[in-house]
Amino acid sequence: QVQLVESGGGLVQAGGSLRLSCAASGRISSSSSMGWYRQAPGKQREFVASILSDGSTNGIDYLKGRFTISRDNAKNTVDLQMNSLKPEDTAVYYCNVRRWYGSTSYDYWGQGTQVTVSS
Repeated sequence: QVQLVESGGGLVQAGGSLRLSCAASGRISSSSSMGWYRQAPGKQREFVASILSDGSTNGIDYLKGRFTISRDNAKNTVDLQMNSLKPEDTAVYYCNVRRWYGSTSYDYWGQGTQVTVSS
């Protein structure tokens, strides 16, 4: 069982920065990916970025210049540094761990942290 606790959300003005952190308890295997999703009001949850234990990352192109994901394998944490925030970045941000069992996977989710960017 994996439990995820996010922190670091809040209210920020456009152009500002926030750093989200997620701490995972339980066994996080080296094959697990850790990442972030977000869900804006009235929209579906969307993928933001993920990172493997070897440091390789994946993320949506239009955020790559502003958002940076990092991972500390020893501490089982994943962070999301968000710079030059825009009002359209307003959403609930969810931490995710994806564990693989052979060819199948299982997702664990945090409770979400609110990020609000004012114009």
